[in-house]
This record gives sequence, structure tokens and C-alpha cells, in this order.
Amino acid sequence: MAKKKKYKDPEFLSQLTFEPLTKKNWGKFVQLFGERGACGNCWCMWPRLRKQDFQEGKENDGNKLAMKELVWAGKPVGILGFYEDLPIAWCAFAPREDFLKLEKSRVHKRIDDQPVWSIPCFLVDKNFRRQGVSVQLLKGIIEYARKEKIGIIEAYPTIPTQEKLADSFAWIGLFRSFEDAGFQIVDSTSKNRPMVRYYIDK
Repeated sequence: MAKKKKYKDPEFLSQLTFEPLTKKNWGKFVQLFGERGACGNCWCMWPRLRKQDFQEGKENDGNKLAMKELVWAGKPVGILGFYEDLPIAWCAFAPREDFLKLEKSRVHKRIDDQPVWSIPCFLVDKNFRRQGVSVQLLKGIIEYARKEKIGIIEAYPTIPTQEKLADSFAWIGLFRSFEDAGFQIVDSTSKNRPMVRYYIDK
């Protein structure tokens, strides 16, 4: 397989496309996540499961199969980002109640009874990081939400306490990316991980 190029020209961002994960593009999701399931056989199931179930799912493709089951059931799970036909980015995106970790969080409790869709994590191919892909992905999610009549998008990004944050700690998203995409802080219970929202214009 040819080595992926690094696209430093920001003009390539305008060529990115985004689509929800479905049975049709499942293979692209697997391609992006690779043999390690993004990280430690996560397969984006960490925010959806109890700790014990998630740990057990790391063996024998359990988490991968759990994600596949959600997709085959037609559940909304997230958005894939493409450069041409190459999957380069992923963002979990679904109703907040689908993410068990959020519903049980003491820090990121619901602030009202409004129905919201949450963004708990990101993945960007290492060859495409630090080039604005996350912001473009968020804009793609906003457009998807508008099309699907989703009123509120909620997320819980990090505000780094140091100048450079290791990629392994950026999976929840960086606040500056959300800020650039138009999100605003709605709760600061956690100073370094505020709750942010984007309200879709009706």
C-alpha cells in the first residue's frame, strides 16, 4: 500500500467530504481504525459501555463487533471524513443518551432537559493532523445536524494546560477547534473540559 502523503496546503480542506457511518461504508471505518481499533481495540465503544464490558470487548474483536451491531441496526454512531476516497477522520456523534459514560458523568451532567446530540471523541489519521481537519469535520457535522433537524450539538473538549498536547490526549477534541467552528461554552464545571454547544438555527 502506497504511503499516504501529507497535505500541508490548506486548500485541500475544501475537498473533504463527510457522511454518517452505515453498512455501506463500514469497510472505510475499519480501514481508518486499523488493527488496533484506533487505540487499544476501542472501536469507539468506550463512551458507550460500562467499564467492565468495554474491557472485556477488547478481546476477540468484542468492541468491533459491538460497533458493527449498532451500525447494522441502523443506529446513528458517528461521521466519517474523506479526502477523495480515503477515510481520514472520524467523530462519534449520536444522541447523548446513547453514551453511557456521559449519562453517568458527575462533571458533565445534563444542564437542562433539551434533547441533544453529543460529540465525545475524535480520530484523525496521523498524516492529516494539525491541518484544520477537526474544524472542517465539525462544520460537516453542523451541516448534517441541520439536514437531520437536530437542534443542539454538545461536546466536552479539552483546553490544554500546556502549549503542546500529545495526540493521545486529544481524542476528546480541542476547545479551540470547537470555538473556530462556532461552538460556545455553556458550562464550566470543569475548567479544562468545558461543556460546549452549537445551536442549530431553525
